[in-house]
Amino acid sequence: MSQKTVLLAEDDASIRLIVNQTLVTAGYTVRATSSPEALERWVRNGEGDVVVTDVYLTDTPIFELLPSFKLVRPELPIIVMSGQNTILTAASAAQHGAYDYLPKPFDIDQLTDLVGRALEDTKTAGTAPKKATKEETVGAGVPLVGRSAVMQDVYRTISRVMNTDLTVLIEGESGTGKELAARAIHDLGESRSGPFYSLDLSMRPPQEVSAELFGSDDAPGVAFDRQATIYLDEVGDLTQEAQTQLVKLMREEGGARIIASTRQPLSALVEAGDFREDLYYRMNVVRIEMPPLRRRKDDIPELVKAFLIRAESRGLASKQVAKQAMELLMAYDWPGNVRELENLIFRLAALSPDATITQRDIERELRAESLKEQGPDASLESEIETLLHRYVMADLLQGGEEDGKIYHNVLEQVERPLIKLALSVTSGNKLRTAALLGVNRNTLRARMGVLGMTED
Repeated sequence: MSQKTVLLAEDDASIRLIVNQTLVTAGYTVRATSSPEALERWVRNGEGDVVVTDVYLTDTPIFELLPSFKLVRPELPIIVMSGQNTILTAASAAQHGAYDYLPKPFDIDQLTDLVGRALEDTKTAGTAPKKATKEETVGAGVPLVGRSAVMQDVYRTISRVMNTDLTVLIEGESGTGKELAARAIHDLGESRSGPFYSLDLSMRPPQEVSAELFGSDDAPGVAFDRQATIYLDEVGDLTQEAQTQLVKLMREEGGARIIASTRQPLSALVEAGDFREDLYYRMNVVRIEMPPLRRRKDDIPELVKAFLIRAESRGLASKQVAKQAMELLMAYDWPGNVRELENLIFRLAALSPDATITQRDIERELRAESLKEQGPDASLESEIETLLHRYVMADLLQGGEEDGKIYHNVLEQVERPLIKLALSVTSGNKLRTAALLGVNRNTLRARMGVLGMTED
């Protein structure tokens, strides 16, 4: 078999050198350039077996050249690299018929494997170019934000399924953006030109959901709109009757596209007998996992910036976030995920009197929020952990003269109310209190002295 040639177009000399050497070591011939004109000339002359190119070799994106590449070389696989790792980049690559999209920074072995797969995959041959990207029409409205590795996986999956009719199951905790991902699949794709219906199955009566999905004697349901996309939020809450109707619908050809989401794994509901197994397998064609915010904390600064811009567009004053405040935002675990962060930023944008949101502003809001979140089912340890995040995290991040005292200060603030509570139960009987707490009576007296608790 003859040696395959890779056409490499990259304006960063160091990246170009590393990729060149790696591909040569892997057994490929490489022609490398930083010029889009040179790349276009090679393609038109019939050179190369696969293209690896950056999006921006100049101010003009490579996407403007891809239609002409596909016209003269429809079988040529093109791998697009980009440091501007947004969902629109992934969508544009798919819209223009690229074989795959690789966000920077990437593992060099991943690129080598991708080149190998592109050369072996004969299914890409003859792929016609798609219509122009929808970036101009939906760019400002695409709500998914983040450049982390886990979000890149989400973007790449969306770009691969948006122009298909495949059923998609989106799993993730509340507040991770499951509906935003579903809307991106519909809005960026071209296989569906109809409306996007969002049905929250956990908030509506079963009869009402069934009537809207499947219709009544008076009107057909939205499930039979061939160009529509139906988003079933919390599909695990569907009644058995609705599940049966949905199975019948999905057996038919040409109905609405189904995108479903769930906060709990459907497989567990199947095992418990609460969800039909055949419906589960029909739903679980393509699965997207929306990561919780604690797994993508590098995205927090970009998310905060987007929320502040959105708040300003709604008439609120322009704000910025201090460095220490941003560090505190990135240290917090966000049990409410992106929705919790968004609500916090909007609240601070509306209530903070200063142009800069400070660390203390964030602390104050998080402390107030912790009082609302403590539920009857929460464990003592989990509640203490939540309180530590709000009262102690800032001190841990800031450091300073109090270094080394945080541990003892926290223990004192827990020990003092514990002793007070035990004394109140025993009506001040120290012998009984010591027994309840499991300490020696003299130890109890000593600790009360250290904590500044009087004998009274």
